[in-house]
Amino acid sequence: MLFLPGSMEDQIKKSGTISKTHDLFRDLAFLKGLDFGEDVKFEPLKILAKFQRESKEVNESVAMRKVVRFGYRKPRLALVFADLWVDPHQIHMVTVATALQEIGYEIEVFSMEDGPVHAIWREIGVPISVITADEKMKFSIDWLNYNGVLVNSLKAVGVLYSLMQEPFKNVPLVWTIHEQTLAARLRQYISNGQSDLVDNWRKVFNRATVIVFPNYILPMAYSTCDPGNYFVIPGSPAEAWNANKLTASHKDNLSLKKGHGPDDFVIAVVGSQLLYKGLWLEHAFVLQALYPLLNDFSSSSSRLKITILAGDSASNYSTVVETIALHLKYPNETVKHVVADEDADTVLSNADLVIYGSFLEEHTFPDILLKTMCLEKPIIAPDLPMVRKYVSDRVNGYLFPKDDIRVLTQIMFQMVSNGKLSLLARNVASIGKHTAKNLMVSESVEGYASLLENILMLPSEVASSKAAKDIPVKLKAEWQWHYFEAIADSHSPNITGRTNKYLDRVEKQYNHSDMEKPMASIATDDTFLYSISEEQKYVDMLYMRKRREDEELKDRTDQPRGTWDDVYRSARRADRSLHERDEGELERTGQPLCIYEPYFGEGTWHFLHRASLYRGLGLSTRGRRRGADDVDAPSRLPLLNHAYYRDVLGEYGAFFAIANRIDRIHRNAWIGFQSWRATANMKSLSKTAERSLLDDLEARRHGDSLYFWARLDTDPRNPLKQDFWSFCDAINAGNCQFAFSEALKKMYGIRHNLSSLPAMPIDEGTWSVMHCWVVPTKSFMEFVMFSRLFVDALDAQFYDEHHKTGHCYLSLSKDKHCYSRLLELLVNVWAYHSARRMVYVDPNTGLMQEQHKLKTRRGRMWVKWFQPNTLKNMDEDFAEEFDSDHPKRRWLWPSTGEIFYQGIYEKERNMRNKEKEKKRQQSKDKIQRMRKRTHQKALGKYVKPQLEEPNSTTLPAKLLT
Repeated sequence: MLFLPGSMEDQIKKSGTISKTHDLFRDLAFLKGLDFGEDVKFEPLKILAKFQRESKEVNESVAMRKVVRFGYRKPRLALVFADLWVDPHQIHMVTVATALQEIGYEIEVFSMEDGPVHAIWREIGVPISVITADEKMKFSIDWLNYNGVLVNSLKAVGVLYSLMQEPFKNVPLVWTIHEQTLAARLRQYISNGQSDLVDNWRKVFNRATVIVFPNYILPMAYSTCDPGNYFVIPGSPAEAWNANKLTASHKDNLSLKKGHGPDDFVIAVVGSQLLYKGLWLEHAFVLQALYPLLNDFSSSSSRLKITILAGDSASNYSTVVETIALHLKYPNETVKHVVADEDADTVLSNADLVIYGSFLEEHTFPDILLKTMCLEKPIIAPDLPMVRKYVSDRVNGYLFPKDDIRVLTQIMFQMVSNGKLSLLARNVASIGKHTAKNLMVSESVEGYASLLENILMLPSEVASSKAAKDIPVKLKAEWQWHYFEAIADSHSPNITGRTNKYLDRVEKQYNHSDMEKPMASIATDDTFLYSISEEQKYVDMLYMRKRREDEELKDRTDQPRGTWDDVYRSARRADRSLHERDEGELERTGQPLCIYEPYFGEGTWHFLHRASLYRGLGLSTRGRRRGADDVDAPSRLPLLNHAYYRDVLGEYGAFFAIANRIDRIHRNAWIGFQSWRATANMKSLSKTAERSLLDDLEARRHGDSLYFWARLDTDPRNPLKQDFWSFCDAINAGNCQFAFSEALKKMYGIRHNLSSLPAMPIDEGTWSVMHCWVVPTKSFMEFVMFSRLFVDALDAQFYDEHHKTGHCYLSLSKDKHCYSRLLELLVNVWAYHSARRMVYVDPNTGLMQEQHKLKTRRGRMWVKWFQPNTLKNMDEDFAEEFDSDHPKRRWLWPSTGEIFYQGIYEKERNMRNKEKEKKRQQSKDKIQRMRKRTHQKALGKYVKPQLEEPNSTTLPAKLLT
């Protein structure tokens, strides 16, 4: 915590040095009436300690099972830049990346614009890609491939927008901010009442796991957006870089240009960037200590000039400096004040020596002192701990005790002789420049390594990096300047100008998107209206489901269904009013195959197909593509509305959603699935492979087979090409086989321990990963029936502890996707042991090769465990138990799909018969009532009158006879 005292007098009294400074303070008594501003307190959050506490929670034992790290591959990092121009940020990160590579990290660089530094990254062995974003700041990159992402500078903030979308929201993100440009804009937004823009930036800042600043001034400048994730890693080549540029651009004598004569001796007094109580008094002490030098300059041709570099343009500091100089009897124009944020570079370039006139205890070495040393100016500073750490007295600088300001006067007489710098002072300045060029490299490199060590939660197949202290000394002794010597002239365009231009673009885009949504200002945070909308959707869904089920009960015939297969073989009438049909669906009707692409969140939209062969399957209603004929999985399977199960099942939830009343949505003979990650990693089916697969299905060359195109032996998680069960253990903290065994025991009701697991032999074949496969629709239903039983057994193992603590023994840390990695491989066990052919389809060429041929499986398959009749009986037993006993325990199986057994049909038939009998009896009763009711007697008899002939008064003679 930085505590800046309210008055220098109090500080002097506490230090016990009243006798040394009493006379001096008495000379400055006129300052007692001045307003020195407000106290300043800054207390940085101990964010690193927070991550360390979280990492300690990862015990070696979870739920009485030991977890193991296998470490078959290196942790992967993505470094993101706005451009590849030569600037201090590139030098900084090349130095850091070189050290990280040395301790075991694998690094890949992404940039939104190419530049000369491209060659340097190639030289140090780092692959690099130039990327572009769409109009909504989304990139075609699967960020889940990386264990962490490091974004550099404000100009690369577009990547943060991409990482704010699901499923990338939880990827560890370190955002390094060097610029102060946005801080000024935020103050402007607040003063202009543009709270929406400020809130937007707060959301962006909140997305980062850690925001890294090179000093403690920037976190305070960005305090408006502080979500509690600010962290400081000191050290940057920026000051040395800027000093070199300043020296190159100021080759002429600046004294002539700035009102100083050629013989003027200029002393610059600088200090902390903070404005605080006591600052003016400290400068007064410094001016008092320099006053005796006037006598020395009176006998020389040089004139003493003192420049106070402090404050900002909004303060009245110039008046204060003039008042102090007047009372100390300085000649006119000897002392002047210059605003720190306007002309600091010129002041430092003009100065012959620089005095650091701030006694504030700081956490990092002052940037302005570092720049001064890089400009090869001799420095004098108080012996503060952070200054004393890097400056050796009379070696690369001069130090004086902060509690005895008179030592400063003595030092000045040693450094200045006859109005000129002494030879010793010049030598000190030369050594100081060499020191400052590579100051705090070690702190910066080790700081990043230590930070990553604490925030990255690596999966069990990823090796831990070495500790930060194991970085070789040569890699943290100096910045990697030598890589940039060959392209030293390739300076980047104006960094501040480019940053402002980019921020203008972000602001314009935000305003444009805000105009497209006129209700955004009304309902941005209106959770009440949203809850009403969601509740209404849920009620409508229940109503429509009830209506659909009632229609099904009416339309079922009285024909007996002897087997479970008959239920799915007979097509039930679809409710056309509830199902929209578009061109894509009409095209799919005549195809033998439909491949579903499960996805979650907007971040995956780039990787989904629009062709009629494919159909998106949104695992979340709010993250569905607009205008696409995608399936809404939660409406088909309400279990997926539960965030816990949506995460823990992952893409497996899509299988259950499609299988639930499958005849309503899928009418193709074959069904397939392809993960969006396969497309992101260039492993999806090409047009040639699609045509080859469709031809094979239509020709029925392989019969009832599992076709797959993502191979286990080429998966990046399996660099050693391990066998099936070893790989499963490696990605599940060493407990895959145990979890599988326990699930089978519960699933089949086995009381003793299994002596072995289903054999998945090491032979010439490989296995499927990433949920990229195709099977006949009938076989898919059998697979889902097996999967529902297996997942229910897994859930019984893990739910209690995982739901409560977030830990499960299939992961080394808290993991909301606990057993999704085990489920990823389950289709192989089912296909192999249910005697299905397994055919690998090359995703590029479409060539097919059968794996694990049936003749080699004899004696290895657990056919009795996986045969349809066994699974049907188990499924029907579960359905009967649920229908008859209505168990009150928490039970996952009923929520994963349709519940049906023969007894349900019998009950429904009896219910229909009773309904018919009731209606028949009601009809009979009505007829009986009609027959037995009494009739009203007639009140009179109606006699029909005779017809009379016109113009005749008598009857004809014939009628009378």
